[in-house]
Amino acid sequence: MSSLPNQNMKASLNEREGLQVWWRLLRPHTLTAAFVPVFVGTMLAAIDQSINFWLFTAMLLASILIQAATNMFNEYYDFVRGLDNENSVGIGGTIVRDGIRPRTVLWLALSFFMIAALLGFYICAVSSWWIALIGIVSMLFGYLYTGGPYPIAYTPFGEVTAGFFMGTIIIGISYYIQTLTINSEVVIVSIPVAIFVGSILLANNIRDRVGDEENGRRTLAILFGHNGAVTLLGTLFTLAYVLTLVFILTNMLPIWSLITLLSLVKGVKAVKGFTGKSAPLEMLPAMVSTAKTNTIYGFLLGISLLLQLYLPIG
Repeated sequence: MSSLPNQNMKASLNEREGLQVWWRLLRPHTLTAAFVPVFVGTMLAAIDQSINFWLFTAMLLASILIQAATNMFNEYYDFVRGLDNENSVGIGGTIVRDGIRPRTVLWLALSFFMIAALLGFYICAVSSWWIALIGIVSMLFGYLYTGGPYPIAYTPFGEVTAGFFMGTIIIGISYYIQTLTINSEVVIVSIPVAIFVGSILLANNIRDRVGDEENGRRTLAILFGHNGAVTLLGTLFTLAYVLTLVFILTNMLPIWSLITLLSLVKGVKAVKGFTGKSAPLEMLPAMVSTAKTNTIYGFLLGISLLLQLYLPIG
């Protein structure tokens, strides 16, 4: 692990030693995909009634832990299957570049799942035990994304799965545990968030397209090709913003939600960042911009709901 090429890659990615090794393992740029839906779902509930702060905190921590564990499973199983090496971009690199034992990463992921399960027990006890069933299914899919004999990440369904579970399902659960009800508007309003979450995976697969194809994956980026996948990314962004405007016009979202359009700048930057690029390292900034688009959009959407609560318009 101390070879010159390995050190050169670590330098190119500005990877440092010490605690940053474990921080990278979490893939922090993806953790906003766990924060955003919990925040949005809770703010939707806040408009209807007062919220339980401890439920919100428990749900947020459980969601982040599950996302981090999913990232670790990804790191572990991609290494076991030979997909990751010391030159792979976009991974934590704790195994292939930092020399952390694969079993350590696996056990850490399982530990995060167990802590999330304990938090889930509290959430169910305070709200409803039906949440336990949904939580177990969500955790199972988090594992099966890269684990198991037929990993979802190797198929064209990775983006849809991630968007559905990390977008719609988490928003729905976050709303339900506060109100003990669910309605169609909450599900519909979750669609743009689900699109942005799925787009993070699409951007990741665009960057890794060549290597993934060589290793037998059949992701959307591989099926569409580079240019087609970048066009798809731009189309998904456009759809998310158009839906947001439709929801505002139909009063499903407040007029305050127009502030989400400020995230459009990052979305455009992400698409342009992939255009005409071929090397994974040079596409890394576009990947980061995609994640930031989700973060900014989701945060502003939640803030717009909070503004409607305290400064209602219409």
